[in-house]
Amino acid sequence: MAARLLTIGECMVELMQAEGGLLRKSFAGDTFNTAYYARQYLPADWSVDYVSAVGTDMISDEMLAFMDGHGIGTGHVARIEGRSPGLYMIHLKDGERSFSYWRSASAAKLLARDGDRLRAAIDASDIVVFSGITLAILPPEDVETLLAELRRAKAAGKRVAFDPNIRPRLWDDAERMRATITAGARAATLVMPSLDDETTHFGDAGLEDTIARYRALGVDGLVVKDGAEGATLVFGEKRSHAPSAKVEKIVDTTSAGDSFNGAFLARLATGAAPEEAARFAADVAAAVIQHHGALVAKDKLPEG
Repeated sequence: MAARLLTIGECMVELMQAEGGLLRKSFAGDTFNTAYYARQYLPADWSVDYVSAVGTDMISDEMLAFMDGHGIGTGHVARIEGRSPGLYMIHLKDGERSFSYWRSASAAKLLARDGDRLRAAIDASDIVVFSGITLAILPPEDVETLLAELRRAKAAGKRVAFDPNIRPRLWDDAERMRATITAGARAATLVMPSLDDETTHFGDAGLEDTIARYRALGVDGLVVKDGAEGATLVFGEKRSHAPSAKVEKIVDTTSAGDSFNGAFLARLATGAAPEEAARFAADVAAAVIQHHGALVAKDKLPEG
């Protein structure tokens, strides 16, 4: 039966290292990356759409064409005069990445300004995905607009997936960051945090604290990612663990978590048990980090 996965957030221009000191241009962003990897593994009768905003300039045209070319629907991407996509550059050292950002005029900061447009996109979807970065870039009043629509979706029985993806540089206040991430989790049915983020920014003593805190917020499904230690899954009363996949050489960890999320959601949506979905997602993430950039070509990924 045809269904739709919808991701909400910011896609940016990505500059990555290439040979000879050159830079290679692409397009990426955490929730867009998730959409890309979900699209690789969802059946053809599933639609994958993106909610965001871009400008009316040439680079925005290129970005929309890039999305369309990779099977990501752009019908819910607003176009805003006088704005443009943000840009980031990947810096690599021994496979670990850091970033420089230029996003002050990013159109995506206005993605939730039109509440009716947002509601229509969510109402037409079966799975809705957002992240802490989605929340971080929005003005406070638009955060509440988005969260209100996500709470409606949760109440209507839709699967609402949230990756806290905590990036403190995007927030003007640590307490507001924690409060907003918490509100995002309350609006979700499935939360997919990284343990390192949770211990660093919420002060959790370890895995059990993170699980208890999110469960207390009414989250039914929880996937706690812990790098080489694998992922711990709690769905209802069932708890399981999925190991990470072995990687001989890490080239670029950009999009490791995003690719895991996309592959996991695709497998879960098509009937796999959470542990099986997580094991497959770990294989996908392992393949991704052996290549440069956020989006790795399908022929370099595990077969679905």
